[in-house]
Amino acid sequence: MLGELHVYDDTEPRPASLNMAVDEALLESATAPSIRFYRWRGPALSFGYFGLYAEVAEQSPNREIVRRWTGGGVVLHGEDLTYSVIIPAGHAFFSRSSLKIYSDVHDAICRALQANGVEATLATSATPKVSEHCFANAVRADVISDGRKIAGAAQRRSRLGLLHQGSIQCADLPRRFAGAFARTLCDRFETKSLSRESIERAHAIAQAKYGTTEWLMRR
Repeated sequence: MLGELHVYDDTEPRPASLNMAVDEALLESATAPSIRFYRWRGPALSFGYFGLYAEVAEQSPNREIVRRWTGGGVVLHGEDLTYSVIIPAGHAFFSRSSLKIYSDVHDAICRALQANGVEATLATSATPKVSEHCFANAVRADVISDGRKIAGAAQRRSRLGLLHQGSIQCADLPRRFAGAFARTLCDRFETKSLSRESIERAHAIAQAKYGTTEWLMRR
């Protein structure tokens, strides 16, 4: 699918605000498409840029809460496989529509799941919205398994590129799934580690943005 890919397996559990900031720092410095798999310091909740903090705070008082830069609904984190895909603006893949990229990434998830014995298909249309929780509502090209949504995502485009933040909530994911997903996106990829500069930049972004009350409660 992609001619090149950098893969970051970020094994260090991080605070919610820092996880969001690392994604933004990688978008700022990306020279090639990349995927980052990451972990959470504890039970967390992320909600979309346009969400209302007051509504979210009532639902999960015992979770670390962060507002994403991307859109979408409420996502619970801690037991999911969380990832981000970054496409720099100068890469040919960036010229595709956001829906096409969304569908292509989720198709790669489907194929990786199927290769590991998990039945999965793409939703062909949206289901009626019943909740602000992302996984209660499937939209077109979400990943469906056993009649329920197990993978969803949200995106943000900027002059720097596209940020696709996704969550896969499937208890039966094999340990080798992340590698299979990356290989489906690009059969030859380069494994990378987060640089000291990226981590320092992420801490600065978290301190100025994702970790602030102003950002969290802006709506």
